[in-house]
Amino acid sequence: MGSAPCYIGIEIGGTKLQVVAGRPDRIVARKQFVVDAGAGGAGIRAQISSVVPDLILQHDPVAVGVGFGGPVDWTTGHIRCSHQIEGWADFPLDEWLAAETGLPVRVENDASVAALGESLHGAGIGSNPVFYITLGSGVGGGLVVDGDIYHGAIPGQAEVGHLRLDQEGTTLESVCSGWAVDRKIRDARTVMPESVLFTLIGSEKRGETRHLAAALAVDDALARRILLETAQNLAFALSHVVHLLHPEIIVLGGGLSLIGEPLRAAVADALPEFLVKAFRPGSRIALSSLKEDAVPVGSLLLASSLYAKYRGPLPPRTKASTVKTS
Repeated sequence: MGSAPCYIGIEIGGTKLQVVAGRPDRIVARKQFVVDAGAGGAGIRAQISSVVPDLILQHDPVAVGVGFGGPVDWTTGHIRCSHQIEGWADFPLDEWLAAETGLPVRVENDASVAALGESLHGAGIGSNPVFYITLGSGVGGGLVVDGDIYHGAIPGQAEVGHLRLDQEGTTLESVCSGWAVDRKIRDARTVMPESVLFTLIGSEKRGETRHLAAALAVDDALARRILLETAQNLAFALSHVVHLLHPEIIVLGGGLSLIGEPLRAAVADALPEFLVKAFRPGSRIALSSLKEDAVPVGSLLLASSLYAKYRGPLPPRTKASTVKTS
């Protein structure tokens, strides 16, 4: 890394954990884990503890940034809760990580962190404000204004996934998350078993959504129907974002965004019909350019901003920063 400072960035999601070292413009080391939901928050913390000491020894980082998949009190670094993994409620993640690493730590919601990454190093470069929506195991959002995360009142996350689409309680997450679309595909098997989509899926029982792009490429009717339903629901929810916040660009990220241009185009086509005439055509819709690196890059940006704040001198390291793994 030369003389430039190095940082640690951590993404804690409902299905995936990433721990990286580097700078926002260059990740030099990466450790990835599949999250075991049954092991809860303690299991994820054990996974982090298993790799952080070696990363510290090898790369000499100066600060840590974290994107957490759930509501965070960004002023304290304490986790409010996880909607998917037990064992995180009221957990002081910043304090725990500071003790593990001996480094200053900043913790934010993962979608807010991804929004920061896309704003400064991804699809949102040159746009302001930037709204990011992640379509993964859950649905989350983040807003960046003038190059920094917009929080509002504590806990201060743009939880667009919990936006209600009707008065009966249907949320955006319940119809547009990866898990929700997987379920919709499974439910359609008895209705359209001859679909190319099911030929591609075979006997798989989860992650069916990842086959949508290939099915769309051959104009499969079921894949096209599911795409349009998903895009309509997503565009309707994003119309509220446009009416209230007027971002210059809305970036689609997360696993569902890997459908690619068909999803982007369908959302962009549907959005204007849900907007008042004066606001049409609305925000520009773009696909994440950082993809899997959106949260890691944003986490490294958090760490770099923390380093700039503490520079000269940094808080002293503890012995934890030199502990080797067995």
